[in-house]
Amino acid sequence: MSAKKATPLYYKATEPFPQAPPPGQAPAPWTKTNVVGKRKPRVDGYERISGAAIYPSDITLPDMLYAAPLASPHPNAVLKSLDVSEAETMDGVYAIITPTSPEADIQWAFNDMEVPLLDRKARYEGWIVGAVAADTPYKAFDAVRASKAEWEVLPFVSDGPDALKAGAPKVHPDGNVVQEETYERGDIAAGFSQADTVLELDLMTQTELQTPVELHGCVARWDGDELTIWESTQGVFEVQSTVAKVLGMPLSRVRVIGHYVGGGFGSKLRTSKYAILAALLAKRANRPVKFFHTREHTFLDMGTRPASYMHIKAGVKKDGTLTALEFSGIGESGAYPAGGASLLDWQVKDLYTCPNVKTKLTDTYVNAGPARPFRAPGYPQGNWAMEQMMDALSREIDMDPVDLRLKNIPLVSQARENQPEYTTTGLKECITKGAEVFGWQEARKRTASQPKEGHLRRGVGMAACNWFIGGGFPPATVVVKLFADGSVNLNMGASDIGTGTKTIMALVVAEELGVDYDLVQIENADTGTTQFTRPSGGSKTVPIESPTVRMACIKVKEQLMEMAAEELETTPDKLVFAGKSIHADGDSSKSVDVTALKRLSGQQVVIGVGHKTSVPQDKAIVPFGAQFCEVEVNTLTGELKLLRFVAAHESGRIMDRLTYDCQVVGGVAMGIGLGTTEMRVLDRNNTGKLCNKNWHDYKLPTALDMPPEIISEPIEMPDDQANITGAKGLGEPVTVPTASAIANAVFDAVGVRMLDTPINPTTLAAKIAGKA
Repeated sequence: MSAKKATPLYYKATEPFPQAPPPGQAPAPWTKTNVVGKRKPRVDGYERISGAAIYPSDITLPDMLYAAPLASPHPNAVLKSLDVSEAETMDGVYAIITPTSPEADIQWAFNDMEVPLLDRKARYEGWIVGAVAADTPYKAFDAVRASKAEWEVLPFVSDGPDALKAGAPKVHPDGNVVQEETYERGDIAAGFSQADTVLELDLMTQTELQTPVELHGCVARWDGDELTIWESTQGVFEVQSTVAKVLGMPLSRVRVIGHYVGGGFGSKLRTSKYAILAALLAKRANRPVKFFHTREHTFLDMGTRPASYMHIKAGVKKDGTLTALEFSGIGESGAYPAGGASLLDWQVKDLYTCPNVKTKLTDTYVNAGPARPFRAPGYPQGNWAMEQMMDALSREIDMDPVDLRLKNIPLVSQARENQPEYTTTGLKECITKGAEVFGWQEARKRTASQPKEGHLRRGVGMAACNWFIGGGFPPATVVVKLFADGSVNLNMGASDIGTGTKTIMALVVAEELGVDYDLVQIENADTGTTQFTRPSGGSKTVPIESPTVRMACIKVKEQLMEMAAEELETTPDKLVFAGKSIHADGDSSKSVDVTALKRLSGQQVVIGVGHKTSVPQDKAIVPFGAQFCEVEVNTLTGELKLLRFVAAHESGRIMDRLTYDCQVVGGVAMGIGLGTTEMRVLDRNNTGKLCNKNWHDYKLPTALDMPPEIISEPIEMPDDQANITGAKGLGEPVTVPTASAIANAVFDAVGVRMLDTPINPTTLAAKIAGKA
């Protein structure tokens, strides 16, 4: 029997293929793409769905112990004493760390503020003052309960406005103001004097709690003086640098692995004290330690989208020209500096053309867990104010809300120094296309003409947005290896936080090298084996990684062209790369298959290294969006039904249409949570404790809260100035305008403006009754 000839793994897609650039020149932008932009399933879809994917919370090691935290039950208290003698004698308990433990004499940082790792002063409920490691989770928590803590309970403050009042309990000795920030352009007084209409609104968004499906935590193991951590993180290199710094170790002796992440949304951009405590407990017990928080503890300690208290004043001419915008906002960092008011005013400063703008932000301390980045930090709250004001202005001057926004489309980023131009600006297209797909004019006519009698009222609303980060920035390094049989390995440090990063990068490899994207083997998110990059967050992962991956592929391609030039006795500039083969320009008969290249066969692998290049310094790389929704309100009960959504977003080139649409649907779902269901409830008047620290009482939106129809309408504008793949960020901006669009639709339905989140039956029924 004759041997069957092996089929090379190279995949010949539709020509033309991208060609390697001449030496010293940047690669040409992609034009029509073969695989990028198509609907492709995830390369690790089977592993995720089947359970074969190993998340950090799945890690089980021989002789592994389980950790539980000793934490403050009070929002403001001092630990007077801690007796763990009974816990130390319990069966299965191997290690306990307390404030008096020698290894705990280290510092922990919140931005620029450092405190002892196990500070006896607890400034929020859930502050960790110790940890136990036992051979089962149950024994660890039994030991925590057996520990006897004596607390001096102190007065507390629970919200930003109260924290600013005279005589309020001080969270820190210097007071309750983290920082104040002001911004001004133009002449705000002159702007208001030019206006035909001036309106003012006071609005508030409640605190949202971070609650990704996979809990926050890690597994720590020592091998001599080398530490390995498996962590559910958005950035393994960020964890590595933090752990190494806190423990005083070389980076080379700290390895962090995070191949899969069960959600993060910003709350896992940095590690937490659990990583340090897991390492200390593992060192003391000489056994691996698993330290994952309970859901209840994550609600106390793993971050929030902070509450925002906002006042906005706007002036507009009869023709729709904005003349002045004035905004003030109070945000809550929590007990430590955490950017509680960060970016809160950017929708006011940057979304629409306005020559006269003045803003003031006040970031406050309160006795609650610190804020963390939460999918477009600051932007949904600021959009809640800005876009409700735009809706109110449009009604006051009798102009369609779409037309008012189109009247004030900016071409430059007004909030940035020197007001740079946008690389691409799709705001106008998002609004006009979104309105067309939604059937905006017809829907407005329907709601305006619906009968006044009856308790079910329908309304439509819209809101637009941008997001201040659209392009990535250095450093980042990617390694691509092409093997002798044509298969490819992609080595990158980026975490795939559920957004499909690995799939998109495999598509970039397939596009550039002509291989089957299913056969691209990927190594990622391991500081011991992969290359440095920044954490996955801020909608900058694709803009950072995709051009870096493409550049690594180009380096591979350049070497292949040189090999082919030798065999075909010509020069690389006279050859055409055609995926499976390389042939002479204008003569495809003079060719060689890539897998038949003699030098490739000899050296077995070609390695290309790509680095992230800098982004344009004189341009603004910004994604845009607009969303439209229809609601039905029961005026008797306050029940709100979301009937349909259209989300039109411009994020440069679409890299994978399936992933794109999934991001849009997920972002809308998260915005629905902000607008209609989610709020942290603190016992403000008595104990200051969190009242809804579980999924039963903290109302995340479910499938029953989602509209039956969500249409993702991408506005594709490849941004060749941003990077060499033309992609901008998408994940963050989709969440920004959702709640505002719902609020505007509710006003259209029942004529009441819901100024505070969430819009639930209780709050809406009360507002409707108050109107009557």
